[in-house]
Amino acid sequence: MSAKRKVKAKVLSQKRTAPDIYDMWLETDMAKEAKAGTFIGLYPADASLLLPRPISICEADKEKGALRLVYRTAGKGTKEFSTWQKGAEVNILGVLGNGFPVSEGEGKRCILMGGGIGIPPMVQLAKELSAAGTEPVIVAGYRDNGLFLKEDLERYGRVWIATEDGSCGVRGNVLTVMEKEQINGDVIMACGPMPMLRAIKGYAEQKQIKAYISLEERMACGVGACLGCVCRTTRKNGHSHVNNARICTEGPVFDAKEVDI
Repeated sequence: MSAKRKVKAKVLSQKRTAPDIYDMWLETDMAKEAKAGTFIGLYPADASLLLPRPISICEADKEKGALRLVYRTAGKGTKEFSTWQKGAEVNILGVLGNGFPVSEGEGKRCILMGGGIGIPPMVQLAKELSAAGTEPVIVAGYRDNGLFLKEDLERYGRVWIATEDGSCGVRGNVLTVMEKEQINGDVIMACGPMPMLRAIKGYAEQKQIKAYISLEERMACGVGACLGCVCRTTRKNGHSHVNNARICTEGPVFDAKEVDI
């Protein structure tokens, strides 16, 4: 992957797809470098906000040179993003992070688990696995019946749904679905809130299967300089000689066995 760089991108489209969830396409040649699980830093136009916001890549169209970002509005930065219209020029930093090891899922029963705003990266991951000849099993967990990206995921594999309120699919979380539907697999690839990833790590250890998890964390610089997104690891870092890793550079995707969460 080429060196991280800051470039201008153009908004191709944007729409609201669920409460507080927005779906935006950006025109940028960074699409050629993107892979499942990587992310970009998106800069607010408001200079007082200063730092870029890390947004996971939902989908990359390498032929059209476009990146799809599906994000939740949470603070001033993302609320500004939601106001951008077609044709707006914006600054992005990327491509950031290591991404999912797609080859580890090829030819296996690969289970993708996404929870909340951890669902968007599953689209590109499912797309890459499908292109490699592997149909993934997909389990998506939502707060309610605002099932954003459900149809996109269904293009690449069988999708099971969990909702916290039971309004659609199984009432509970992604592991509730695994138990109720008796879903088994060889490898898990997941992204979502920390409690979900912690539970998946324990589940994978219990079942003795491989799991790769993408950690969601607040980030500042996005390039590993500020040490604001460090997580504990089970082995020493070759550079710092302590048990930690920078999520923005060594991650965000880790072998679940290698992180202490």
